[in-house]
Amino acid sequence: MKNILLIEDDAPLGRGICLALGSGELELTLCRTLAQGWQTLQNSRFDLLILDVNLPDGSGLDFLQKLRRTSAVPVLILTANDLESDQVAGLELGADDYVTKPFSLAVLRARVHNLLRRGAAPAAGRTAVELPPFSFDFDAMIYTRDGESIELSKTEQRLLRLLVENRGQTLTREQLLDRIWDGGAFVDENALSVAVRRLRTKLGDAPVKTVYGLGYTWEVR
Repeated sequence: MKNILLIEDDAPLGRGICLALGSGELELTLCRTLAQGWQTLQNSRFDLLILDVNLPDGSGLDFLQKLRRTSAVPVLILTANDLESDQVAGLELGADDYVTKPFSLAVLRARVHNLLRRGAAPAAGRTAVELPPFSFDFDAMIYTRDGESIELSKTEQRLLRLLVENRGQTLTREQLLDRIWDGGAFVDENALSVAVRRLRTKLGDAPVKTVYGLGYTWEVR
């Protein structure tokens, strides 16, 4: 059973999403304010957060920024803003995906299932990868630089794993979109650009290089 927290103040839309996603495999909890959502997050564990941007007691983006200080739970934001800058802002703050209102419930369902699959536990048995000063244990989801912990979102973890496991090779933007977002359906290239930028910022001097006109590589030094 996967648990999803939905923070949405539009009552009809909230009920519609709960009906569309509710099943024997998914259990949804609906909150209509950020305050209620924050309290619920402190008391229960969730596999995914669906977060509206415009709520009566504040901005969902501010909520997301606060959340990312302590949690890597996958987040899908709902926004009525269709400006590219608003979409990028959410991704920069750590959202894993976004849907712009009005949206198809079928599209939302597909994106939710993609995020839940991406957050599933990987197969056991692999050892940590040591690339001094970095240590990456992808199974345990522990990432360090000089012994200091690095907090990564689920999207950043998948991106890092692909780059590290294929280090020395160039992965095209199309390959990364397809493998990080399970086929890349409904995802534009802004999401990948933002994920790479955030990963570089968090890792510091990691050799994540842009291969212009093609994609990215973890450069072997």
